[in-house]
Amino acid sequence: MNNFIIKNRFFITFSLTAFIVAFSLLFSFAVRFDFAMPQVYWQRFYSLMPAVLIIKLGVIWFFGGFSGWWRYVSMPDLIQIVKANIIGSLLFIAYVMLVYRMDLVPRSVLLLDGIFCFLFTGGIRFITRAIREASPRLRQTVVTRKPVLIVGAGDAGHTIAREIRLNPKLGFELVGFVDDDLVKSRTTFQGLMVLGTLDDLEVLIKKHDVEEVIIAIPSATGKQIRSVVDRCQNVHCRFKVLPGVSELINGRASLQQIRDVNLDDLLGREPVSLDTQKIKNLIQGKRVLVTGAGGSIGSELCRQIVRFNPSKLILFENAETPLFLIEQELGESVSSIPIVPVIGDVRNRSRVNVIFDQQMPEVVFHVAAYKHVPLMESNPAEAVNNNVQGTRLLADAADAFGVEKFILVSTDKAVKPANVMGATKRIAEMYVQSLNQSSKTRFITTRFGNVLGSNGSVIPTFKNQIAHGGPVTVTHPEVTRYFMTISEASQLVLQAGSMGRGGEIYLFDMGEPVKIKKLAEELIRLSGLKPYDDIDLVYIGLRPGEKLYEELLLEVEGVLPSPHKKIHIAQAATPTYDLLAKQIDSLLACAKALDILGVMEWLVNIVPEYKYMNEEIAATSGVSNRK
Repeated sequence: MNNFIIKNRFFITFSLTAFIVAFSLLFSFAVRFDFAMPQVYWQRFYSLMPAVLIIKLGVIWFFGGFSGWWRYVSMPDLIQIVKANIIGSLLFIAYVMLVYRMDLVPRSVLLLDGIFCFLFTGGIRFITRAIREASPRLRQTVVTRKPVLIVGAGDAGHTIAREIRLNPKLGFELVGFVDDDLVKSRTTFQGLMVLGTLDDLEVLIKKHDVEEVIIAIPSATGKQIRSVVDRCQNVHCRFKVLPGVSELINGRASLQQIRDVNLDDLLGREPVSLDTQKIKNLIQGKRVLVTGAGGSIGSELCRQIVRFNPSKLILFENAETPLFLIEQELGESVSSIPIVPVIGDVRNRSRVNVIFDQQMPEVVFHVAAYKHVPLMESNPAEAVNNNVQGTRLLADAADAFGVEKFILVSTDKAVKPANVMGATKRIAEMYVQSLNQSSKTRFITTRFGNVLGSNGSVIPTFKNQIAHGGPVTVTHPEVTRYFMTISEASQLVLQAGSMGRGGEIYLFDMGEPVKIKKLAEELIRLSGLKPYDDIDLVYIGLRPGEKLYEELLLEVEGVLPSPHKKIHIAQAATPTYDLLAKQIDSLLACAKALDILGVMEWLVNIVPEYKYMNEEIAATSGVSNRK
């Protein structure tokens, strides 16, 4: 039967609609004459029949009335039906006035015909959908159905509810909605009641034996999702989330987009709002170079940059495989933009100068750096060579070759650094600031904290430990860090670069710091396990150079607002170029000679707030600070 209907759907739809059009006109005459129509009006009805069928069926066909599936009819379909009936009725009235001069055609008949035709053509579609959704036979196609509660009674929640009801094979039994909007309390949508607010969630889960909660609030913040997740975990109920608006295709909610809650959801904040015109002015039609293009931040930055149509994108990377992968990815997605992969080391002066001479970049994003704190504690000379010497060579090349803007990606560990990595990044900041004073190139620094899920970061480490059965190792129960997503960090780097006039240090709003202990516990739960029962947490102590918490601002720096609410400007003290250049020369000489004590001494001299290392050097080596 179903196959017959599908094969002959157009013919069946056309025939039913033709019958409705004819019956509407007949019913209008009958109502007008109290169902006792004189013979002369029967003759007029028969003479009008061909015209009304041709006109109205033609208009309905034009508006797509024969192509839709009645079982899925929706409000946009209803609007099309309204349009088709209004235009069809007006054309029919015009025909009657021109041909019959309204002879034997009462005005009330024409009015009733338009009303009845709309009610019948729209009504039969919605009745079909109602029967489809309420059919007992369809409800019985699944023996066991999982009770589901939807958090959010907005548009997304309604769409999810509709899809669940139309797809009984999914095995979901809708219980109702939960929504904090008190106006919706105890109201009914699609036959489902808003049973309460989030405060009632745990009680409702127990009362209705709910097995799964769907969070259908695409605009939900990390704090809101955490609140729902915590309540579900308290009563051992599964939970899933509808992704944020930026992840939905054409803004439409769908069951295919419902997924397990992840750490991005729990730690996330409001989506970044970009001033795309300013970024276009920075990127569009320009030759753009990105160092460290194969890394987590560098590769995402490249993906964001190609959205703004640079004339050329130069990928500068020391690691062969990551460079190959990002070049392949970009080449497949944006064939119209020249992608130039360049293998090279930012510490090689000749290579850097040749690249700038050949490619003539107009905008440079310097992302390449050594970032792992414990490794740099063990290898301070290499940290200096890469983070200080590399930045210096690139900045000098940018100045010499007339680059318009140079954007340095820095870190919160450069604030009151307690480690070699942070101290070297602070010196890199100071150098580009000092060079900005005399250069035509505008040097800009961006500073932010840890990036969620970046290569070698805490999240992949925890996941690997969980996959191997634990334990999960945390340095200290009180250690906290700032986090943002890779995408958010990259977008804000672009935005800051577009705003900068030269010499600024831009600070990103990182939200609230997160306890690493809590992060580990959440990750274990999201893996379907229980902290301390299934997977142990072990505290191993702070590693060399690590702090309990990070800061984003030096005490000597003031903070100014910027046009973007998530970006602030640090009024940092700018060092004198000549003095700083001499100090860096001495630092690099010690690094080249592998004079580690000399390296540490000069790090302290250049970055006086490097208090931790200052005390350690004074205690262990007897080396005093040089001025």
